Amino acid sequence: MYQYLIKPFLFLLNPERAHHLTILLLRIVLNIPGGKWVFRKLYQVEDPKLQRTVLGLTFPNPVGLAAGFDKDGKYYNQMSALGFGFIEIGTVTPIAQAGNDKPRLFRIPQDDALINRMGFNNDGVAALVENLKKRQASPLIIGGNIGKNKITPNENATDDYVKCFEALYEYVDYFVVNVSSPNTPGLRELQEKAPLTALLSTLKQKNTTKPKRKPILLKIAPDLTDTQLDDIIDIVTETKIDGIIATNTTLDRSKLTVATEHIGMGGLSGKPLKKRSTEVIRYIYQKSKGSFTIIGVGGIENTKDAQEKLDAGASLVQVYSGLVYQGPGLIKRILKGLNVSNH
Repeated sequence: MYQYLIKPFLFLLNPERAHHLTILLLRIVLNIPGGKWVFRKLYQVEDPKLQRTVLGLTFPNPVGLAAGFDKDGKYYNQMSALGFGFIEIGTVTPIAQAGNDKPRLFRIPQDDALINRMGFNNDGVAALVENLKKRQASPLIIGGNIGKNKITPNENATDDYVKCFEALYEYVDYFVVNVSSPNTPGLRELQEKAPLTALLSTLKQKNTTKPKRKPILLKIAPDLTDTQLDDIIDIVTETKIDGIIATNTTLDRSKLTVATEHIGMGGLSGKPLKKRSTEVIRYIYQKSKGSFTIIGVGGIENTKDAQEKLDAGASLVQVYSGLVYQGPGLIKRILKGLNVSNH
């Protein structure tokens, strides 16, 4: 139904408008008596063999929703109805910001890809906390993806990450430090060894003062060289954070079959990112000898794509763009085909 009825209609709309309409429709259907039961039957796979214990947390299954879809924690209960094992919310910043000018989200349907330059548009961490206070009791795991405000200079960036960490600590199960979005000027400079070590060390220290330590992961760009990836491995090992999310969107458009100069700047996600993100996962896993957790994301559209990332060394995977092109049944189709015998 999605491919033949819903998707053609949504693709007539501006991508941002289609996103909000999709959530609205999902909310309406789930509020109809029996709606949740129908969704459970249609989209959820309940199989103990799919459970993963990773980062000291028990995930009902290894397929999560990547950050960016639910920036303000408004939709996690609805999205959990689609069968996700975990949901990552954000990227959130200390104070609300509008993000970049519209249009800022573009579909490349010929390549099952998206280009975005959203720019960390969000309502601020206080609003996110209020939304997370409404969290229903369920096995769903929620991660908090944290960033810095555009107006905050890089030398003060650590303060922004600490503010988000402190505010969200009670309300999320794990943290993701986002220094790899290409849409906040200068942000990727924080991936350099000195500033990144300082930032992660500070968050690690804050974590040790808490009654219960929460896992901290680092989200990295796919555009890093092997030397830069070696630095990342050294930093994770030195700071003893819990792992890496590989990868964020790419600036490389060489895998696209159509010209995108008219779109302008922005990070590319979806199918063209699949191969590179898997290469990064494999490189990190082999070089680090599997010494920390890797969550794989980038171009997953079916079971084979997810399995490749798990086989390359990821413990969990995330989807976003694939959901736009493949529809809400994607998670169930992935889970039904995964090889669960080797986990």
